[in-house]
Amino acid sequence: MTRRLLLSYLSLAALVLLCLEIPLGFVYSRSERERVVNAAKDEAESVSAYASLSLSAGRAERELPRRVMHCAERIGGKVVIVDASGALLATSHPRAAVMSSNLASRPGIAAALRGAPTVDVRTSTIGGVEYLSVAAPIQRDARMQGAVWLTVPTQTVHERVRHVWLLLVLGGLGVLTAVTAVGFAIARWAGRPIRELEYATHELAEGGRATPVTMTKGPPEVRRLAAAFNRTAARLAQLLAAQHAFAGEASHQLKTPLAALRLRLENLEPNVAARGRGSLAAAVTETDRLSRMVEGLLAMARLEESAATPGPVDVGAVCAERHRTWQPLFERQGVSLVLFAGSVGPVLAVPGAVEQIVDNLLSNALRASPSDSTVTMELRLHVPARRALRDARPAWVDLHITDEGPGMTAEQRSRAFDRFWRAPGAPKGGTGLGLSLVQRLAHASGGEASLHAAAAGGLDVVIRLPSAEPPREAHGPAADRPAQRKRGLPALRA
Repeated sequence: MTRRLLLSYLSLAALVLLCLEIPLGFVYSRSERERVVNAAKDEAESVSAYASLSLSAGRAERELPRRVMHCAERIGGKVVIVDASGALLATSHPRAAVMSSNLASRPGIAAALRGAPTVDVRTSTIGGVEYLSVAAPIQRDARMQGAVWLTVPTQTVHERVRHVWLLLVLGGLGVLTAVTAVGFAIARWAGRPIRELEYATHELAEGGRATPVTMTKGPPEVRRLAAAFNRTAARLAQLLAAQHAFAGEASHQLKTPLAALRLRLENLEPNVAARGRGSLAAAVTETDRLSRMVEGLLAMARLEESAATPGPVDVGAVCAERHRTWQPLFERQGVSLVLFAGSVGPVLAVPGAVEQIVDNLLSNALRASPSDSTVTMELRLHVPARRALRDARPAWVDLHITDEGPGMTAEQRSRAFDRFWRAPGAPKGGTGLGLSLVQRLAHASGGEASLHAAAAGGLDVVIRLPSAEPPREAHGPAADRPAQRKRGLPALRA
């Protein structure tokens, strides 16, 4: 922010300086040129009047050379006087014979001999005078007596104009330097509290406790914003602390009564008649379901209140470990659990998210799978094709868990991630929180969860997580390809 404010100050100052200094420089150059030209014309007219008097009095040969030398010394230039025929009468500097004989052919002198004074001015690019010559006629009583030709060296004028331009440039640089110093101080003064707000906001977004921002620095608007942020951060910290305390207290207060209720129901079994055994079993089942629901709600509450940063997780190792854990339970239910794990590399996920995702999905798949069916776990690496040299689109790892159960319709799949929603005819024992928790864990890890119809009629749950490895260019026309399967594992069923 400091750089942007400083750049805006400098841009505005530079624009003002350009709008002021450039016109000022050209105005000065034009006025200096007009001053030199007017001075040369006045000098030429003065010499012309003196020469006219000298010619009329017959003293030209004696007075004109002295007058010409005196005038040339005063102006630092050259003065030439010719008669009506163009012959040289007096000159301040010796001239070659050829040049003296061709004086009448010069445009300025020729025009002056015709009675028209001339001024020849040549200027430089920045407006300075580089060459100046003035020719004035010598007349008396409408009779042409000759002409005066005066040339002025303008190097001094040119250097003066260049000096003024240099002063303008140096003055502009000095003003810009001062604006830079003052603007930097103002930008730092205005930007320091905003940087503190940015740091505190990032700290709060990362799950930390935001440090109160100083409210005595910066403009009034920034101070009011800092005060509002401090109140918001304090209120948020209070709410998070209350939610954390509620989750902890609810975990203790709900688990203990539910465990005691289940124990009492089991103790009633010997004293219940045969016709009431079914109701007792249903009550125990509902108690277990309520316990699982409480666990799911507490897990979601802990997930919402925490702001864990995703880190690298070996998804292949996690899937293999969960496969070993769940396989005995699947075998007791007569369901095959097959794992296709390959070299997909690590993924980015919050701590413990992959384990909870796999456990919830395998639990749902086991309840929905009939006997003699197969549940498959497969990891696929999705590498998008690069379109440019600096294309840095990330790679993804897809975890597919597919069952051969009744599946879901498109409408049911669109509602499956809602809390407490259960599909019609779903097996008993579910709470309607498993898929909702899976989706939240996937989003917290920077991925997504989706449901698709499986080829065998069941459900294909896809969990897409960002790869922790740097992007790689896809080879071949297909960028989405399964990971290389381990030897000895059966192929997926169609």
